[in-house]
Amino acid sequence: LFELAANVAILVAAVVVFLLVLHRNFLGLSDFLRRELTDSNPLGLQPIDFIPAVPQRLMDERNDKEISVVIAASEERLGGAIAAMNSIYHNTKSNVVFYIVTLNDTVDHLRLWLSNTALKNLRYRILDFDPRVLEGKVQVDPQKADPLKPLTFARFYLPSLVPHAEKAIYVDDDVVVQDDILELYNTPLKPGHAAAFSDDCDSTTNKVAVRGAGNQYNYIGFLDYKKETIRKLAMKANTCSFNPGVFVANLTEWKLQNITKQLEKWMTLNVAEELYSRTLAGSITTPPLLIVFYKQHSSIDPMWNVRHLGSSAGKRYSPQFVKAAKLLHWNGHFKPWGRTASYAEVWEKWYVPDPTGKFSLIRRHSEAYEAK
Repeated sequence: LFELAANVAILVAAVVVFLLVLHRNFLGLSDFLRRELTDSNPLGLQPIDFIPAVPQRLMDERNDKEISVVIAASEERLGGAIAAMNSIYHNTKSNVVFYIVTLNDTVDHLRLWLSNTALKNLRYRILDFDPRVLEGKVQVDPQKADPLKPLTFARFYLPSLVPHAEKAIYVDDDVVVQDDILELYNTPLKPGHAAAFSDDCDSTTNKVAVRGAGNQYNYIGFLDYKKETIRKLAMKANTCSFNPGVFVANLTEWKLQNITKQLEKWMTLNVAEELYSRTLAGSITTPPLLIVFYKQHSSIDPMWNVRHLGSSAGKRYSPQFVKAAKLLHWNGHFKPWGRTASYAEVWEKWYVPDPTGKFSLIRRHSEAYEAK
């Protein structure tokens, strides 16, 4: 009996020790997870909030496949991002999740706009972009009136923005979608290609060229071919450029090829050597993409990036063509929320008024507006 009691005591002691060790390990794991969730991403891309669940009634109507859509939302253009997301959401039954990249001072305004309007059922994640990630990679030109817009570089960091997705769509904030985004998502990418863009030279939207600006659609419009570093790349100057305002990315391939690091390399080299063209294009986002994806990208259907709607205040396309377009893109100076813009009435169908009143349409009875 004494021996049995001793064995029971030893067993109880062993169980107590085991539970104590288990408890200690659990605490350590909890502390580790807490640190992982609160530490900022090394790239400065910090998750702010996430709405993970869709109401059941919407899940019944929509497909289960998740489509990741990345869009940048700056304070002064927030109405554009809102209209873009609204148009995408209402033209698909797919399970779209928006990854909205913004700056810290815009988060509250954005969240209020989403939660207090018809957009409250959107699935989204807000990501705070830290501009310090661009230090040493972007040269600020003091002669230019426009300040640096750090969010234009968010597209360079897609794998950090959507870390668990194999594929993602990036769209600018000056677009509206008129068809099911699932079709764009299903764009086939060739083996080894990390992205698909819409080429400029042979695209449907370029049949009406901007007079006197032909080089705007070639590599020479974006890169300085007088620089030896550019010449050594042996890229033909008349190679057709592409528009990076709408594209589909294979994030698995993006990570395998270290695309982000390649882009940062050319950004840094430009700071030292001024490799970008100062003539026609004036873009500081497009040149590194053109270099990295030279003859190494697939193509999207040009109807999924019908652009140049913002290149002038005049009408460029027929009403029938605009209606048939799957995606309309107001790239250029004339935005649909501004004083004068072509086809602004099409964009306005998707605009959701700002419940805070901070963002208001400044367009008043312009030619485009009166054409409604």
